Amino acid sequence: MTGRVLIVDDERGVCELLDAGLKKRGFQAAWRTSAAEALELLGAEDFDVVVTDMTMRGMNGLELCERIAQNRPDLPVIVITAFGSLDTATSAIRAGAYDFVTKPFELDALRLTVERALRHRALREEVRRLRRAVDDSHRYEQILGGSPAMKGVFDLLDRVADSDTSILITGESGTGKELVARAVHQRSRRGQGAFIAVNCAAVPDALLETELFGHARGAFTDAKGARSGLFARAHGGTLFLDEIGELPVGLQPKLLRALQERVVRPVGADEEVPVDVRLIAATNRDLETAIEERRFREDLYYRINVVHVDLPPLRSRGADVLLLAQRFLEHFATVKERPIKGLSAPAAEKLVAYAWPGNVRELQNCIERAVALARYDQITVDDLPEKIRSYRRSHVLVSSDDPTELVPMEEVERRYILRVLEVVGGNKSQAAQVLGFDRATLYRKLERYGLRAGRAGDPRP
Repeated sequence: MTGRVLIVDDERGVCELLDAGLKKRGFQAAWRTSAAEALELLGAEDFDVVVTDMTMRGMNGLELCERIAQNRPDLPVIVITAFGSLDTATSAIRAGAYDFVTKPFELDALRLTVERALRHRALREEVRRLRRAVDDSHRYEQILGGSPAMKGVFDLLDRVADSDTSILITGESGTGKELVARAVHQRSRRGQGAFIAVNCAAVPDALLETELFGHARGAFTDAKGARSGLFARAHGGTLFLDEIGELPVGLQPKLLRALQERVVRPVGADEEVPVDVRLIAATNRDLETAIEERRFREDLYYRINVVHVDLPPLRSRGADVLLLAQRFLEHFATVKERPIKGLSAPAAEKLVAYAWPGNVRELQNCIERAVALARYDQITVDDLPEKIRSYRRSHVLVSSDDPTELVPMEEVERRYILRVLEVVGGNKSQAAQVLGFDRATLYRKLERYGLRAGRAGDPRP
């Protein structure tokens, strides 16, 4: 085993002797004749072990050991002393020394002690590495998750991040679709370029075209000057179109051409402008149903859906709920200067049991509220919103032997359809698959039972 050893002794001859002996035994060594010089060298270079004499002029070996323990706790120190008493050993260990050897000693004995110190340091480094590895496995940029569902998402993102492939991110509202888009951008070769995000549902239809493609001077009233659109601003970077299912049908062909030809024509302009952007789109809508209803172009769907990333709802991510809750708790406790350290066991149980229809966004809101209301150093059940405290999962059960408690088959079907839609996050294509229906049949049944067939995750009586 090799490593860099720093020798400290105020006798030059001892330093030279130890230096030659350790180098002969395979170590790299350097030496200094005072503790002050040793500390200066440690600030400039990295060493694996320090071997210091106990008794030196100026700062002695114990004081040097204490200084190193304060500033470099990962660096083992071996103290050499001429006094092999228990008191001396105790003082060295209390000062932070890894071990000590007594004079006179054989160089081979010192070699063994140095090797043990090197193994000790290597073990501590490995433990830290494993802890970092665990932390990293729970994070993809700013996205936290250790569940199998999220690990699958992270693996997919890793494989597509550094390409220019168009990505369609689907999932319920609040699952973190924009966070995923930003993470992909940051890990891509376009990471130094612009990340431009626009919510297609938040911009009026009449303005969305100029917002995306820009306009020429005089293109319409009040267009007193030319204005570049978001495509041009995202040149060399990434354009994120959130809620792309809300894109007006009339604008979809122009978006398709921009993606295929990599050019845009500003409103009122005669010439096209080349653009180099990567498109990431997101929606909580069922676009396949929108295609059947002629609200979304099939050719545009296939152009944006080269790689499909489906974000799981929070209720299907298991212990990720607690991982996220703890992270939010630490954040809000710091921001609000509250001495909240964690979750009580009953509160954690309630968080895991809840269905989280608002997903991560709802959990963040819940924890912020709980931190503000908490009376103790832990969040308790009483600090949670009433709907979480009193939540009970819906199940379809036929267990009664009393005929008066049984319900008609139509009611059983209605409840089961609701349960399936809840489990699949309101995705009607997936629900129809589970139920064995085509989508048209599912929509007829939803209408028959008086259930809304609106946004994903929102079928209600």
